[in-house]
Order: sequence, then C-alpha cells, then structure tokens
Amino acid sequence: MSSLAWIDFDEAERQRAQRITALFQERETRDELGLGAIRDSIADHLFPGTSTIQTRLRYMLFIPWLYRDLEKRDLPEAQLRTQARDAEIRLADALKAGGESNGIIGRDAGPRLQRLPSSVYWAGLGAWGIRVFPGSLDSLFVALRRRGRSHVTSSGEEAMAGAQAPTVWNPALPQMPSGLLERAVFHLTAEEAQFLIDRLVASQPNSLLTMLAREGIDADCDQIWTHPHLAAFPAAARRLVQHGEIFSHLMHGAALLYNLALSELRQRDDWIDTYRERLEAWSDELDLGAVRAWSLDDFWNVVEHPAHAVRPAAKRFVTEWRELVLAGTEQVVTSPAGRQLVEERERRLKTSQSRYANHAVRDRWTGASGAERLSFRWAQAKSHLRDLANAK
Repeated sequence: MSSLAWIDFDEAERQRAQRITALFQERETRDELGLGAIRDSIADHLFPGTSTIQTRLRYMLFIPWLYRDLEKRDLPEAQLRTQARDAEIRLADALKAGGESNGIIGRDAGPRLQRLPSSVYWAGLGAWGIRVFPGSLDSLFVALRRRGRSHVTSSGEEAMAGAQAPTVWNPALPQMPSGLLERAVFHLTAEEAQFLIDRLVASQPNSLLTMLAREGIDADCDQIWTHPHLAAFPAAARRLVQHGEIFSHLMHGAALLYNLALSELRQRDDWIDTYRERLEAWSDELDLGAVRAWSLDDFWNVVEHPAHAVRPAAKRFVTEWRELVLAGTEQVVTSPAGRQLVEERERRLKTSQSRYANHAVRDRWTGASGAERLSFRWAQAKSHLRDLANAK
C-alpha cells in the first residue's frame, strides 16, 4: 500500500503536497493513463481556482466569514480547530434550514464529514485573491496560536512575539450576514457577486473564467468548446479551448480502449458490448482532419503551466497514440499496437497495482475508470458563472 508522508520543506512544498492529496480524493481525477498534468494545466489556465469537488460559489464567502469570526477569539489552537470544524458542520444544517438541497457539502454526513468546505475551497480562495494569507489552513491555526504570545528578554523587558494577528482576508470582503449559522442560502447578493468578480479581475485578469464572469455570460452547454460565445473568447483562450477539444476527443479513445481491455480480462460480455459500441461512436465522431492538422508543438507550448509538470513519457504517449489513430481508428481497436501502447502505459504508471498484472486489483474493478471525455472543470466553472449571473 502506498502513502504520502509529510516532509518538512517550505510552505510551497507543503501546499503542493496537499494539492496532490486532495486530487486523489476527487472523483473526476482518475488518471489511469497519466494525462492528469495535461488536463489540470488546461483547466487551471481556463478556470483557475476551481476544482472538481467544488459545488456552489458562495462557499468562497462562507469560509472567509466563518474564519474571520473565529480569528477574533483568543483561544488555544486546539479549541480554534474544534470550533472551526463545528462551524463548518453547522453551516450544512443552516443551508438545509434555508431551503437548499443541492450542493451542500456534508449534507448527509453531519459530524462524520471528512472533507470540510475549507479544504475544498482553500486553494481557490488564494488563487482569487480572497485569501491573502499565503500559507495552508494548518499554518493559519499555528499563526493564530502565536499571536499575542509574550516572553521576557534578558534585560527583563516583555517582548511580544507575533502580537499582531496575521492578515488573512482581502479587506474588501463583504460583511457576514447575521444569523449565518442558523439559516443560509447559496444565493449571492449583487455586492457579493461584484466582490468576487473584482477579485477575479485583479488576480486572474487573463483567464477565460474572468472574462465570462466580468461580461456576465452564463451559457448552458455541455462542453466549453460548444459555448455559444466561443468566437468572442480572447484569442489565447480560444486557442487553448480548441487544443483542449482535440486532445479530449483524441485521448478519449485510449481511455475507452483501456476499459474495453479490462472488460475482456474480466470476461464481462455486457461491459465488452458497451465499450465496443462507444469506441465505434468515438471513431465515427472523431475529426481526423483536425487531428492531422493539430500542432503538438503548439499544444505543449500553450499547455505549459507552472503548477503542473508534463513529463516526457506523457508527451510520448500522446504522440504515439495520435500516430496510431491517424493510421486508422478501426485498427486502433482491433490491432495489437493500440492495446499494447495503452497496457504498457498503465503498467508503467501503476506498477504492482496495474489492473493488467494484479488479479486482485482487477477483480475489484467496477466497470469504468476515466471513461468520460475530459471537460477541464467546465461543469464547476459553469455553475459558478450561473451563481454570479443570478445574483440580486
């Protein structure tokens, strides 16, 4: 069994490790073929501060409100942590009391809740400039513990170590509504929506999310590349969206072939039939002309993101899969070359946990792993944009 151990590097390394830990818990981050860094680079360029486990936008305000209230209390660290957890759990009950039913984090878990809203939104709060404290949530509790702590110097004078509480939130943060933990709703006020838009404009001026938020554009489309305002996107964003569309569609075939191969190993005729049908539909819908004209050199240039390292092996896999597809999509499904490429990639990534090699792991497989097209967190961005557009 593998695990992640904390290593006491600097704060940036600590936060990076926390992001990796969080990714393992997100349902849509199943990365059987090692494409996660590419997927997340595209998503972070287009929709920074989002994650696949975010639900509703007003959590970007709920968390600062609750913690700003807690920060006023001069309590030991352990008590602050307990009260913070209690407040986040009470928030779920307050949302239910306010008539909300969808998007409540911890709606059914209650005190058993494992992923608190603060951990889900902490990175996004920083990316949007709502949180100005640079550290992790754990380091915030430590900083609050140190405030006002005094010691006596060698000269007998009292000196204050960290007498000032750390600045945590943007000073323009709207005031917390009264009775928030008694009754809460997801609906944003006009003032709250403008604050969030202002933070995006200031912190992520070049992102597509900022442009759509600033212009109040709310569109109900399944994929960002089918957006009705695509032609009006900034040139850089439109270029990345077009790259993302080809990459998503092209590599979907590799994911479907992986699931077909496992279905065959499990000897599940129903799953086999499903994936054969899906691969046939994929082949029919794939625009080979667009794939042939696709510039991988340009793709790797625009995808590059400081938070994600795309390894050479991942680039080789994408390149080799593209070459196989251009040789004929029918052959990808029937010939050994495509299956071998996918199997070798998964075995190299998963080693002893490979579903090809490990019977016990394969027997626990439930019939689908990363079998949907990559959407680069458009669903979460679309939800946030709708919340902004519906503000009153």
